[in-house]
Amino acid sequence: MKASIQILLGILILLLFVLLYRSIIQPIRFNRERDIRMESAISRLVDIRKAQTAYKEVHNSYSDNFDTLVNFIKYDSFEIQKKTGSYNPDVMTEREAVSLGLVEISSTPVSVRDSLFEGHQSIDMIRYVPYADQQEFYMDAGKIITSSGVVVQVFEVYVLYETLLHGMNEQLVANYVSERERITGFPGLKIGSMVEATNNAGNWE
Repeated sequence: MKASIQILLGILILLLFVLLYRSIIQPIRFNRERDIRMESAISRLVDIRKAQTAYKEVHNSYSDNFDTLVNFIKYDSFEIQKKTGSYNPDVMTEREAVSLGLVEISSTPVSVRDSLFEGHQSIDMIRYVPYADQQEFYMDAGKIITSSGVVVQVFEVYVLYETLLHGMNEQLVANYVSERERITGFPGLKIGSMVEATNNAGNWE
């Protein structure tokens, strides 16, 4: 009888130890995997922002779809200005210096891909959320009118945490989403906005 009680107590102790270990290690593993996914998604969002900024320089508006944006990165170019000469900015403006022949400004077309994405082998992947089974970032673009009546070109790109963290511990994901939404007002990673001018900042910055 005593022996069976001791065995039962041993099993209970072992079970409690396993449960305690899992309660400690699960959040640690979750945080590690979450951070890996977040860093990958943020890196891709920053690349999209770079591409959108270059696209606007050429087209005076942002792209509202990835097909257009990816083709722009692959095949388009934009002008890089090179200035030679010198002048005293306390005495004259740059325009005056150019008109006097003191400064020359020349423009050279540069490939968007070579200029901004040199070394990137998978430009086509820029649209896809990492670790999300080929799901794309949401992207939109357009223009808004500010409270002062100024028309501003805007774009927005985001991924919800439930998409980015799919397949991970559901309760820990729900806790994290709730915490981040309370802090940032949005349940995911996002750059830009379709309702206000944000200088295309990321909500993690």
